[in-house]
Amino acid sequence: MITTPTAVTALQELGVALKDLGYTFTTVTPATHARVNRRPRNALARDLRDVLGWSRPFDPGTLPGRIVELMDAAGVLDRSGEHWRSRVRFSSYDGELFVHSAFPTDAPDSVFFGPDTYRMADAAAAHVERLGRPVRRAVDIGCGTGTGAITVAKRAPGADVLGVDINDTALRFTEVNTALAGVANVKPCHSDLLSGVDGDFDLIISNPPFMIDPAGRAYRDGGGPEGHGLSLKILDAAKERLAPGGSLVLFSGTGIADGRDPLRAAAAQSLAGTDLEWEYREVDPDVYGEELDGAAYAHAERIAVVVLIATRR
Repeated sequence: MITTPTAVTALQELGVALKDLGYTFTTVTPATHARVNRRPRNALARDLRDVLGWSRPFDPGTLPGRIVELMDAAGVLDRSGEHWRSRVRFSSYDGELFVHSAFPTDAPDSVFFGPDTYRMADAAAAHVERLGRPVRRAVDIGCGTGTGAITVAKRAPGADVLGVDINDTALRFTEVNTALAGVANVKPCHSDLLSGVDGDFDLIISNPPFMIDPAGRAYRDGGGPEGHGLSLKILDAAKERLAPGGSLVLFSGTGIADGRDPLRAAAAQSLAGTDLEWEYREVDPDVYGEELDGAAYAHAERIAVVVLIATRR
């Protein structure tokens, strides 16, 4: 799937065709997605949004012929079952379309897009807009669909913006999404955190996996007993690579137990004695409530999503 330049070009053309047709879609949480798709009337797709947003199976003739041709050329049309399926979805944000993995995101190289993507990109956009100083060089760590990198690039057109990830599928999706958005200053790069790129940055943004995931799925598992191991590694990387006056905007999540936030406590310990000023706030105090039924979050009273902003003095 999407392994050749021709396939990447076809996926870009598919996105352009969807834009021309006025396609839009807001992606919900996996739990909401599953609930809505379980309704009997949603067993089969009836239109573009059903196929390329809700990931519902469909019969030949449901979609315009040109859309089917482009899906075929991009390698994202699955004809293997009783009904056809799309291997990708397209979602809307900030006036753009973003391609990402189909639901459910079970494959090891799945590229996730959802409500946290919107929240992270909003936080990055707001930070750039209130900076009061130009961004020369920026990086989106674990860029996934490239939404964060593209959001920054649109608001800092003079900046060199890197989208780094260890997932080659994510980098291909970032390439497609960058082309769809028409931004020329985003470069996808293969890198484990910042190990594969050089130099300092005026802005580092990231929305890493932050869940405690017993299955260990790379796009979801944040690492460590509390799920914030990767978030802390990104914080460590920022301490080393932020330029003077540069900022980290880290969007993450944490399980709150007995009123205590373990990510905030760990971040405070990590930042103690550094030249970084920081702020930390909950963006939503209660998300992914269905996870509280599982053993991984049996200790938690709620799961919150948070933003940490650290700035080098």
